[in-house]
Amino acid sequence: MIPEMLDYYDNEVTRLISEKYGYSHMDALRAFVTSETHRLLENPDLMMWEFPPLAVLELWESEKITGDPRNSVYIREG
Repeated sequence: MIPEMLDYYDNEVTRLISEKYGYSHMDALRAFVTSETHRLLENPDLMMWEFPPLAVLELWESEKITGDPRNSVYIREG
């Protein structure tokens, strides 16, 4: 993924995590960039730039609940 797109997702998903869960900006950023979801997002072969930020948030939430972002409805139904 090109750096500008990754920055966009980092900012948007971090903002969503912070708003929804009350995390500080830094805690939300840390939680996102250290996740498997973020590693998937960084993989250009997966073309995740087609996912809106809310879908990436759902992947991150699936990872937190089940341990694997691949359990997200966005991937299972894709």
